[in-house]
Amino acid sequence: MKCTECDKEFNSEEGLQHHRQAKHSVAKNKFTLKKKYYWYAGAAVMVALLGIWLYSTLDNPGKYDALAQCIGEKGATFYGAFWCPHCGQQKQLFGKSAKLLPYIECSTPDGRGQTAICISKKIDGYPTWEFADGSRMSAIMSPQQLADKVGCSLE
Repeated sequence: MKCTECDKEFNSEEGLQHHRQAKHSVAKNKFTLKKKYYWYAGAAVMVALLGIWLYSTLDNPGKYDALAQCIGEKGATFYGAFWCPHCGQQKQLFGKSAKLLPYIECSTPDGRGQTAICISKKIDGYPTWEFADGSRMSAIMSPQQLADKVGCSLE
């Protein structure tokens, strides 16, 4: 009898089986172990690539960054409240650029009152846009509407 893996000859089937178990099952286990490490290495590489992609996209400018800055430079102000769903919709229209809008929070932290600046400005609804000419709009305004109103470029 001959071992098919190493061509060693044996007198009995029992001897051949002991040989295969002792010599060649270890090699199979090593191969299985190596395959497992390849999976771990592949998963680690994927996690690293995902992290790099997320980090790089977080630093990219928003689509309306220039518009949001221009709106502020033209003297417009966005009054809103953290709990206001319409204010949230207004911010969503600007996406990542919403952080650059000239925003004034009118709600007290507990959501039950109004800040002094909004009381003095007599802001009674949200969102309220106040423009440099003193006019106001209490509505959700599209980026295009705001650009037209204040004289900014949409790009």
